[in-house]
Amino acid sequence: MKNMGRKMDEKKFRQVNRRELLKLTPVLALGAFAIPGLQETLLKKGLGFSDWAGARLFRSGHAATTFDTSDLTPFDKFPINGYDVDDPGVDLENWTLTVSGAVQKPGEYRLSQVQALPVVRQNTRHICVEGWDVIGRFGGARLADFLKTVGADTTARFITVKCADDYYESLDMATALHPQTLLCYEMYEQPLTRAHGAPLRLQIPTKIGYKQAKYLTDLKVTNVLDKVGYWEDQGYSWFYGL
Repeated sequence: MKNMGRKMDEKKFRQVNRRELLKLTPVLALGAFAIPGLQETLLKKGLGFSDWAGARLFRSGHAATTFDTSDLTPFDKFPINGYDVDDPGVDLENWTLTVSGAVQKPGEYRLSQVQALPVVRQNTRHICVEGWDVIGRFGGARLADFLKTVGADTTARFITVKCADDYYESLDMATALHPQTLLCYEMYEQPLTRAHGAPLRLQIPTKIGYKQAKYLTDLKVTNVLDKVGYWEDQGYSWFYGL
């Protein structure tokens, strides 16, 4: 009985000390952040863990919430958020999307070829990292359908895009294949305006706004990321699922 009592005391001691250690963890973390030499490393590890966890939690069949027409933000109230300029001067008449990487049919694709794919229109929420969000109506072709058209190797890990304003971004393949991820060429059933990214942008309601690159010019299927994304290369989260 004494041995049993001693074992119970030891178990209780370990449990109590584990609880106390967990209570101390945030304090220790804050203390570590106070050390200048550790700040950058801790931030990178924290973002890395966040991206890892987000990717594990992402469900390819789980849809972002869609809304009724009555819930839409009026088009003229939809914010325009540019990275550099609102209009990089894309030649809309002669625009093409350059497709490369792990695809069977690389080359230049015109907007009409994207528009020939089944059109999807969805009322979804656009969330900006700056803190605002709006509900808009977006239309375009599923990125998954376009990838099938160009014979993309969907076992590859990433899709990367470049833009006319020198912005760039990348997506994991699961997000690229999600049924709500669009190559968007219209808003509110009207052609995409220059300010909103004409002639083609990404529209991804399962992701934060800065993942939804505008003014697309290049798309690549790849297993290697030379650059991750404009904001991610400055320390922002890469996966950032919603």
